[in-house]
Order: sequence, then structure tokens, then C-alpha cells
Amino acid sequence: MTTTPANLTEHAAVVDAAITSRMSARAFTGQEVPLETLEHLLEIASRAPSGVNTQPWRVYVLQGDSRAALVNKVCAAHDALRADPSLAAQYREEYDYYPEKWVSPYIDRRRENGWGLYALLGIGKGDRDKMHWQHQRNYRFFDAPVGLMFTIDRVMGRGSLLDYGMFVQTLMIAARAHGLHTCPQAAWNGFSSIVLPHIGAGADEMLVCGMALGYADDSDPVNSFITPRVPVSEFTRWLSRS
Repeated sequence: MTTTPANLTEHAAVVDAAITSRMSARAFTGQEVPLETLEHLLEIASRAPSGVNTQPWRVYVLQGDSRAALVNKVCAAHDALRADPSLAAQYREEYDYYPEKWVSPYIDRRRENGWGLYALLGIGKGDRDKMHWQHQRNYRFFDAPVGLMFTIDRVMGRGSLLDYGMFVQTLMIAARAHGLHTCPQAAWNGFSSIVLPHIGAGADEMLVCGMALGYADDSDPVNSFITPRVPVSEFTRWLSRS
């Protein structure tokens, strides 16, 4: 079927709905995702743009035993790190996802996000046990049946991470169009020394992020948490055409 401007206009509402209904789901059902669906979503995502068509993405799909084994390994390391903080030297991110020094307005948004989620879950500021457990939910893929790990060749430049972001976003939007939800996860990056050997990545690969994918559990209150967005007027400057 040939795509025409008329086709695009007709389906604009569907595209808008897929984008605006995307959220970081933090509770999933055990319903399996068919292999054919996963292959289709990745094929759609591969149409994401990249500088000079480098297509720098590499994707590892974890299900069943491979998923469960990684969950066990990383959760054990996460527990050990809590018991002995000196182990932190073994678990470092390979690139700076977050800034070394937080400043406004970013620190304010981070706090709003974190405490808003914790308040919904009934986690107080001093409840370290519950905080640890909730953080560890990341390493269980929030019970999603599909875990994804994204890597990139270390030889690639920083611009390729921009390309990668567009690929991941395209995948998440495609998933929504098929009734699925996702949660992109930078939390895995600190445990790349465990993740990369487990998935069979080469020495030339760097972990970009992980992702949980599946059917959201609508009965879990955590999935009612929707993060706010600042208005367009706050981040846009309109320049005169004179």
C-alpha cells in the first residue's frame, strides 16, 4: 500500500494516541508476547533514522530461562551491594547517563518524579527496605515476560546515542500500537559487567540500556503514575520570520 499524505492525515489520531499513551509501566502481567510480534516491532523500529544510516543498534531479547537467570544474577549483586557499599567500584556505568551535579530545574523534576512514585506506593523517605525492594523491581523487569538489552559498538561516537534514542522510542511507540507497554531502564547500566557476558555481547560492545516489554497490569496502582510534562511555552523559543 502506497503511503500518501491523505493516509497520514487519516491515521494521525492513531499515531498521537500511541505516543501520548506511552508510559513507563512498572507492573506487567505474565501474558507472553508472541515471537512474531517481537520480530515485527523490531522491524518497525529499524526504520528509525541514524546518521549516514549507520544503524548502530544491537538488541538482545531475553525470555524464559535466560531472562530468569539474569534476574537472579543481578538481584543477588544488588543485594550484595546494599550489604557492602564498597562493592560499588565493581558496578559502574560506562557512560554518564545522568549529570555529575544536579541543578534546577532538573533536580526538581527528578525529586517530583521520585517522591511522587514513592508516595503512591506508600514508601516514606526513611524506609530503605522498601526503597531497595522497589529499585530492585527494575532488575526483575517489573515482571514483564520480555527483557531487552541494547548495546552499541564502543567505536561509535556520541551522536550514535542520539540515533539509539530514536530507535528505542520508535520501538516503544510501535509496542503501544500493538497494545503493549514498555519501561526503558538505565538502571541496568551499572551492572553491565554482569549483563554483557550473560547475553553473549562482544568485548567491543557497551550497554546502552535495558527495557521491560509486555502487557501492563492495569490492576496495579503503580501504573496509574503518569509523569507530568512542562508546557511547550516553557521549552520553546519562537523566532521571528522577518
